[in-house]
Formats: sequence, C-alpha cells, structure tokens
Amino acid sequence: MDDRLFFDLRATHNPHRWFMPLTPAVCVGPPGSMFMFGGVGLASAIGAMERTCGRPVIWATAQYLSYARPPSVVDLDVWTPAVGKHNTQARVIGHVDDREIFTVNAALGSRPSDISRQWLAMPEALRPEDCEPAEHWRGDEEGLHSRIEVRVAKGAYGAERVGRPEEDGRSLLWIRPRERFAIDASLLAVMADFVPSGIGNALGRNAGGNSLDNTLRIRRIVPTEWVLCDIHIQGIHGGFGHGSMSLFAQDGELMATACQSVIVRTRETPQDR
Repeated sequence: MDDRLFFDLRATHNPHRWFMPLTPAVCVGPPGSMFMFGGVGLASAIGAMERTCGRPVIWATAQYLSYARPPSVVDLDVWTPAVGKHNTQARVIGHVDDREIFTVNAALGSRPSDISRQWLAMPEALRPEDCEPAEHWRGDEEGLHSRIEVRVAKGAYGAERVGRPEEDGRSLLWIRPRERFAIDASLLAVMADFVPSGIGNALGRNAGGNSLDNTLRIRRIVPTEWVLCDIHIQGIHGGFGHGSMSLFAQDGELMATACQSVIVRTRETPQDR
C-alpha cells in the first residue's frame, strides 16, 4: 500500500499553515464546472491537523460554506485553542484567498487503555470480488470518481438507481482507492462523503445532493484493502436529506461512523444553491 495522501497537501514554513492545489483529481462536477469534493475538504483538514498536532483524529466535523474550483489553491490554517496531556481540541479554516470554503472542528489524541470493544456488527454482504464494479452516473473520466472503485453489495449506485427505490433507504458499497493508498482517517473522510449517493438509491432516481456538513468519528483503523460503507438515509423533507454511514474493514472491524445533511438535488429538477 502507498502511504502518500490521496490529495496534494503541502507544508509551509509555518507549522500551522498548509495548502492544497486543486486539480480535477480531487474535484467532481461536469467539465468546465468542477469543484472540490466535500470529503476532500474534511480529509485535508484532518491531514493538516494530525501533522500539526502529532496526534490522531478522534472526531472531526466539517461545515461547507462555499465552492472551491480548480486550478485554485486552498489554504488551511490550523488552530489549537486547547492542548491537554492526551488530547487536543483543534479547528481548521480552509479558504481560497479571503473566501472561506469550509470550517472543521475536531478533537485529536489517544489515551492508554486496554479496552477495545465493538457492539455494532458488520452486516452480511457479498465479498467485493463477488460484486460487479459500479460506475458513477456521470462517468467522471478525469475527476475524483475516476480514482475510486465502487462495488455494490446491496442497493444500487449510479445510473442503476433509476426506477429501483430501496424501501429501507439502505445501501452497502465496497469502496477502495484505485491507486491503493493505505486506508487512514483522511481517506475514510473521503469515503464518508458518499452518503449522498444513498439518496438516489433510496428514491430510485438519479438524485444526490450537496453536503452541508460531514462528521467523522474514528474508532479503530486497521489494515484493509476494501472498506464496506453501510449507508442509511433516514429521511428527506423540505429539500434536505439526512443520512449516516458505518465504515468497516474487510475483517468486520468497525473503523468509523459518519453522518451528514445534504441539499437534495435531482437531475430532472436542478435548483440553485
């Protein structure tokens, strides 16, 4: 496995300031109107905080405020208002010039303990090698989705969602990076932003959404090639949807949980943000 980051996060002379050049490889959207994938914003903030603080992330939550488009550069400023013996409370502001793109609040650290338990079990699912590869509905030949491999164990993904509503609002996706990066907290943050894909699955329509927020809670990260993303869409009303995800290693280890709210969009009735 490659231990590089999935995105191009670069240090500066200031240990609390990082920057990330945007290329189509970390963006989504139609040609000529691409924008940074929301999960990359949270992921880059986690990467910056872990490197600044020297501690692993426990939880992180992002609020998305605006769009960043290639070939701009996102600057990430890390603030650490509270530093304790075992944990740090931190914040990142991601901006392009003077325009704030996202804000991330987080806690980082670890405590000595011999207790390690999980009560949430991985659902029964076909192995990834027994599932057919699934493509994003747009194709996305040069964007972020071209770098992510998805296989569907339950429900539908991409164009296959149309006409097939999933009554329990649930989908199971095996996800891995095509470039075989090692699975870390940042990469789990990218995968967590696949929650909106479950909206189309639940409705049986070519639908998804723009994330308003994204919260990731890390339990325990273990080596794994594939991650099983158990997506639940809880409900939709007034143009907004709410969903959650549990992220499991192939051996059943619960690595993280995530949740977010989205602006629901369908291709048939596009709306302005």
